This record gives sequence, structure tokens and C-alpha cells, in this order.
Amino acid sequence: MSALSGRTLSHPAKSAPLRSRITRSRTTKRRTAGPRAAWSPRTRRRLAADAALFVVAAAFVLPLAWLILASVDGEATLRVSAPGSPTLDNFQAVWTDEITFTPMLNSLLLCGGATILTVACAALAAYPLSRFRSRLVRPYLLTILFSTCLPITAIMVPVYGLFVQVDLIDTMYGTALFLAASQLPFAIWLMKNFMDGVPVILEEAAWTDGASWLQSLVRVILPLMGPGITVVMIYSFIMMWGNFFVPFMLLLTPDQLPASVSIFTFFGNYGQVAYGQLAAFSILYSTPVILLYVLIARRMGGGFALGGAVKG
Repeated sequence: MSALSGRTLSHPAKSAPLRSRITRSRTTKRRTAGPRAAWSPRTRRRLAADAALFVVAAAFVLPLAWLILASVDGEATLRVSAPGSPTLDNFQAVWTDEITFTPMLNSLLLCGGATILTVACAALAAYPLSRFRSRLVRPYLLTILFSTCLPITAIMVPVYGLFVQVDLIDTMYGTALFLAASQLPFAIWLMKNFMDGVPVILEEAAWTDGASWLQSLVRVILPLMGPGITVVMIYSFIMMWGNFFVPFMLLLTPDQLPASVSIFTFFGNYGQVAYGQLAAFSILYSTPVILLYVLIARRMGGGFALGGAVKG
């Protein structure tokens, strides 16, 4: 009994240091596990994505900040800095017919006419691709998509020679025709995808009432494709509005040059650039595109207006 009681009395005394060490080790693990849990793989991926988005946002914000600040700075440079004394002299210097109004009017006529032609041809070309089933549809669409990858500079030399032979060089309508042709492949691809969302049963109902395929396209399909036509129109107009190389090669008369080409008047000789006037002209040059988007942004807010169209 004495030996047994000695063992039972000595056991808690020996296990006390062991329990304390186990408690301290658990406490230490809990303390060290807290920061490690905060930096889990999911958290690190999220932080990396946020950092990448921040870098992309800074890449877009810094040029815009320089554009706005330099436009009101009389001594603007390439540095992004607040002007000492803001002024509107840069806008007054470019607010003339020769520098701004005539080139902007040329751009509106050139890009507006080319955009209307692109949308009309894209709708007519996308209709059979969307409604008729054939083995040649997919290869044809892939060929159209491949043609959008060709650089415009690779075909400008033969196009220039062709325009000289057919007497289309230095003409606004010839340049608008080529701009529309250059944007047509991708416009057909977009228009076809939007047209697939319109149910065929609506056309069949129009055919039953005696409508032709052209009437069903104009009166049934295109009205239901408002957001799709808007997307194609905005994309085509923006791409043409910022095109420099095509008008620079095909237009020779200074009075016919669009704003995308006349912007080079701010780059002087020997590396001298009027940065303030260049920034002011750039803001005025971007205004029509922004206004176009604001005016028709409401039609892009939702999907197609097909609710209840196939009921009954």
C-alpha cells in the first residue's frame, strides 16, 4: 500500500511540468498560427490580383491626369505636375477653324459615313450566316476572323496603287469606303452573334403575313437588335475615329485631313512639341466619342427587348 500510495502521490508532481510544457506549446502554436492563417493562399492570390488591378488602373489614370493638367498649364512638359497658374490659353490657341473645326468636321463626315456603311453591310452579311445552315458557314466565319488579324500596314501599298488606278486617291468617299471595308470583318462577326439571339419564330410569323426576308430583317430583327447594333456602331466609329495611317496615306489635300492626322501640326521641328496645345486638342478630339457613348449608353444597359415576344 505504501508503494502504491507513493506512486499515486508522485504521479501528479511529475505530470505537472509536462502539462505546463504542453500548454505553453499549444499557446505558442496558436500565436504563430494567427498571422499564417491571415496569409493563406487564397488571401495571397487576392492581394496579387488587387495589386495587378492597381497597376493597370495607374497605367490608365496617369496619362489622363497628365492630359487634364497639361491642358491648363501654359508651360506644360511631359511631367505630371499641377500647373502653377491654370490658364485657358491652350484651348484658345487651338479653338480655330484651321486647327480644330475643319479637321473635326472632316473626321465626322469620314467616320460617320463609314460607320453607317459598315453597319448596313454587316447586317446584310450576318443575316444568311445566322439563319441558313451550311458546312461553309464556320470556315467562312473563321476566315473573316483571321482577316481581322492582318495588319493594315501590310496591305496599304497595294491599296494605294489600286486607288491611284481607279482614281479614288485623295477623295473622302474613297477613304470612307476603305475604312468601312477594314472594319467590316469584325462587324460581321459581332452582328452575327447578336442576330443569333433573335428567335426564328418571329421571322416565320412575319413570313406567314406575307413579308419578304428583307422586310423581316428591317422590321423584325433589326429593331430587336438595338443593343447589338449599338455595340457594332460604337466599336466601328471609335476604331475609325482613331485611325491615323489610312487617311494619312489616301488623303493628300490639307483641307480634307481629319483630326487624327492634323494632330501632327503640334509636333514642330527639332523635337519641339507644344504639349499644352496638344493636350487641349486631345481633349476636344475625344469629346465626340464620349458624347456618342453617353447618348446611346441607355440602349446598351440591358439585353434584347424580347420579353413576351414569343408568347401567345
